[in-house]
Amino acid sequence: MSTSFKNTNRDTDADTNTDAGQAQPQGLFAEKAFNLEKSNTNQSVVTRAVTDSKNTANLDKTQAVAQDSSNRTMSEILKEAPRTTLAMGEALKLAVVGHTNTGKTSILRTLLRDMYFGEVKNEAATTRHVERAIISDSQTGEALVALYDTPGLEDASGLMDWLEDNTASRRDGIERLQQFLANDIAKGGDERVSSSNFDDYSQEAKVIRQVLASDMAVYVIDAREPVLGKYKDELAILSWAAIPVMPVFNFTDSQDANISEWQTMLARRNLHISTRFDSVAFEFNDEMHLWQNLATMLTHPEILNQLIHRRKEDWERLYDEATIVIADFLLNVAAFVRGIKEEDDPMPVLHEMQEAVRQTERAMQGQLLNLYKFYDNAAVATPLELQEYQQDPFDPELLKAYGIRTTSGAAAGALLGLGIDAAALGTTLGLGAALGGIAGGLLSNTGSIADKITGVKRLYIDPATLTLLATRSQDLLTSLRHRGHAATADSPVAELQEQSIAPWEPSKLPSELKKARGKPQWSSLTGNNSEQSREMRMDAAWNLSRKLRR
Repeated sequence: MSTSFKNTNRDTDADTNTDAGQAQPQGLFAEKAFNLEKSNTNQSVVTRAVTDSKNTANLDKTQAVAQDSSNRTMSEILKEAPRTTLAMGEALKLAVVGHTNTGKTSILRTLLRDMYFGEVKNEAATTRHVERAIISDSQTGEALVALYDTPGLEDASGLMDWLEDNTASRRDGIERLQQFLANDIAKGGDERVSSSNFDDYSQEAKVIRQVLASDMAVYVIDAREPVLGKYKDELAILSWAAIPVMPVFNFTDSQDANISEWQTMLARRNLHISTRFDSVAFEFNDEMHLWQNLATMLTHPEILNQLIHRRKEDWERLYDEATIVIADFLLNVAAFVRGIKEEDDPMPVLHEMQEAVRQTERAMQGQLLNLYKFYDNAAVATPLELQEYQQDPFDPELLKAYGIRTTSGAAAGALLGLGIDAAALGTTLGLGAALGGIAGGLLSNTGSIADKITGVKRLYIDPATLTLLATRSQDLLTSLRHRGHAATADSPVAELQEQSIAPWEPSKLPSELKKARGKPQWSSLTGNNSEQSREMRMDAAWNLSRKLRR
């Protein structure tokens, strides 16, 4: 869906240096991750020389294009000119940092539309290594943003004390951080050498090393937490990296959110740009605000503007695809018809029709889940609790819960729970009574009169049930569009049923559904070839999908 992404192996990429600082990061501020030793300084100079030569070549190419295109507009010339991003032609490197257990990985799952990215647990220090994922342009395949999930900052206050005791305050922040990274306490594990200081800040070192190698960072805040000193120390240390840092509030849907207190503290630290992004109660506009606010912090925001444009396109296209899936399902059910003889017991056929509709609805629900990348398998429980959407559509109490009433008359009342349009399209009434019902609109077409003459009774799904199926399909789609990929089966689902609004009255079915009821060849449930039936429904499905948009 939407803007594509890709995971890469943790701790092995050239631009991800997580442990000993030996692998060389790449990017605008890559040299900051190195100690200021001679070998590393030389390497940084080489890196800059290469990028400078690339920029010179790009400039010469741009000038040549301009000289050869004197008759074209400047807009046309600029479109063909080579573009470079902040990261010198690479994806923008964005580090996701914050205190442990604030939901960094959860936010990444929702941004990536990937419920399997990383590991999420309700305990500290779940993420132990830096992991990277790429967001690419879904149309061109161009890598736009590299997102880095970092371990949680566990003891920033202790690290701040060490920095104040062991680094010179006159040195700039980057130099002080580099001095920390060169110390044994930043290595941890087997890489530590003998030292009189037994403190271990290897996890903080992984975060700082990645921040120094990144172009920007977002600082994830659990909005439910009070403003404490340890968070102030985290922000102070991150500010020394000399890159734009934007606070992002997670869990904003909670009643315990303390956003105003946080904003006051952030403002005192010159962090005036922040945004809200709940990884469970997802709002697409919040994601757009996140990218837009990040773009305002860059002198060259073109790559983020491209991402914003593409994500908006993809989100709208996804909605179009989802409404077509629902429309196609409704047409398939509306065209579903079974014929029985006048003297036959209808109940076995009615039960078969019901089960066919149930299975078709479940298949449609699965399509919607897959479209929005909420996958379900034996390994991971579905993040969306489908209980309210799995209730039997032929339960008469469900019609009442949705406030859908039938106007089919007393004859249909006996079969209302079965969802069969008995009053409109064939009952056990005699031919004379059926003919007399024409004036009251009980018979929808002359074909049913012919059926009566030949002793055939046709059974269809009634308008009230079609309306119910349409309403709760829309409710499911709405729920998916407001569900973050960090949600789990235990995460609450918003109660949409009370807010449900039927797209039409049962007595006023859309023309496409009315037409489908006279086209049994459209339905794969009747035993027709499913692909041919779908092709027959295609135009009607597109038109009906326009009427399903909320």
